[in-house]
Amino acid sequence: MTNVAVYNSRGEQKAPLEMREDIFGVKPNSNLIHQVYVALRANARQPWAHTKMRGDVRGGGKKPWKQKGTGRARHGSIRSPLWRGGGITFGPLSERTYTQKINKKMKVAAVKMLLSDKLAHERLMVVEAFDFKGKAQDVARFRAALPGSGKTTMFVVAEHASELVRAVQNVPAIDVVRAADVNVVDLLHHQYVVISADAIAALEKRFVK
Repeated sequence: MTNVAVYNSRGEQKAPLEMREDIFGVKPNSNLIHQVYVALRANARQPWAHTKMRGDVRGGGKKPWKQKGTGRARHGSIRSPLWRGGGITFGPLSERTYTQKINKKMKVAAVKMLLSDKLAHERLMVVEAFDFKGKAQDVARFRAALPGSGKTTMFVVAEHASELVRAVQNVPAIDVVRAADVNVVDLLHHQYVVISADAIAALEKRFVK
C-alpha cells in the first residue's frame, strides 16, 4: 500500500491514508499515455474548415475564349484553381474525420498510470470533504494552505457538486471533475490533483471489477 497526505477543509494535515497499489501504484508507460492523449484530443476535434473545389464554386460555365487562335493559354472555365476566385485544390473539407480508435483497457491503464505518477511525485492529495458552501475565498484559502499553491489543480469529487463548481469559478487555475469523468487529458493539463475521500471510493468502484 502507498500512503497519501490527507487534509481537512482548512488545509490542516491529518493522518495519512493508504491507497490501492493496483490503482495508485502502477508503473507509467509514456508511450501508452501519449497514444491515449493524442487519440482523445483527435476524437474531440471538429472539422470546421471547408473549402470549395472547382465544381462547387458559382459561375464559370462558359469557356472564357476559344481554344485556338488567340495566342493565350487554353482555359475551359474561369473557376479553375488557376484563376482568382476559382476552386481550391486539395483544400480542407468538413467531411474529414480525425477519429482514432482507442480501447477501454488502454484508457483505464493510462489514467491509473497518471494517478500513480501524481502520487509518486507528491502531487496528489486527499481532502476529507469539500465543504466550501459556494464561497471562492474559502477555496482560495484552502488551496493556498496546500503544497503547490498557484499551480493548475483539479478537484475530483464523487458526484456533481454545484456549490463547489460555483466556488471555484472565481479562483484561477482550479477545475472540478467527477471521478467517473477523470481522463488522461484532465490529468496532463493539471499539475496537482486534490481528491475527496468519497471520490477515491468512486474511482475504486470504476476501476476495480
